[in-house]
Amino acid sequence: MLLTADIGNTNITLGLFDGYGNYLNEFRLASDKDLSVNEYEVLLRSLFKDYEISGCVIASVVEELNKKFKHAVDNVFNLESIFVSDEINLGVKIVADNTKEVGADRIANAVAVSKRYKGPIIVVDFGTATTFDIINSEGEFCGGVIAPGLNTQLKCLEKVTSKLPRIEASISPRAVGHNTQEAILSGVIRGSACMVDGLIEQCEKELGKKATVVATGGYCGLISNYLKRHFDEVDPILTLKGLRQIYYLNVKEESSIA
Repeated sequence: MLLTADIGNTNITLGLFDGYGNYLNEFRLASDKDLSVNEYEVLLRSLFKDYEISGCVIASVVEELNKKFKHAVDNVFNLESIFVSDEINLGVKIVADNTKEVGADRIANAVAVSKRYKGPIIVVDFGTATTFDIINSEGEFCGGVIAPGLNTQLKCLEKVTSKLPRIEASISPRAVGHNTQEAILSGVIRGSACMVDGLIEQCEKELGKKATVVATGGYCGLISNYLKRHFDEVDPILTLKGLRQIYYLNVKEESSIA
């Protein structure tokens, strides 16, 4: 089986695929920079004790976990995992100003959609940050947008104000909040939807034509309730699918994973 690992600022998402491309299971760990290699090894052994892992590909946006988590994976499963960077075969050309600045998760998103659609394509990923990954008409990753994610906005309001409470992201019942919680939800949830609508429009103007818009990340379903422009596709495991494709671009045979 192939293990795909997406190390984000909040969670490490671990997805399992069989050799036929079937998505089998998913696990999550906190992105804990304080854990040692040995502690991550214990967690991995516990989670995957019933699975035979034959390969692994890792994307990370947390520098402090890069070597630590890769060592843990390689030690536990006795393999040489593939780490996503601009130094391996990605299957998509990156034409951003500095390829090393592009997050590995964003590269995986671009790889996943570029195999399904012709450009231009916009991937909106709702995570700790809300990101837009843009593939132009030539099929190249040309850049994107980075904004605070929903939970990041909610945490920030609590942290930098003395009277606003911390609330969880949920349905916004009305635009004009009748109490503090409703007002915050309107600003964050509906405000983020307006941002997404507006930025899609502006990105399409710069791209010169209408784009296919694909959404991923935990809050894409919530935000879609308030959009004027609906997503063409919603795929919660888009990043993991892109990682799987990157893995097989860098190994000989897909059948090597049972």
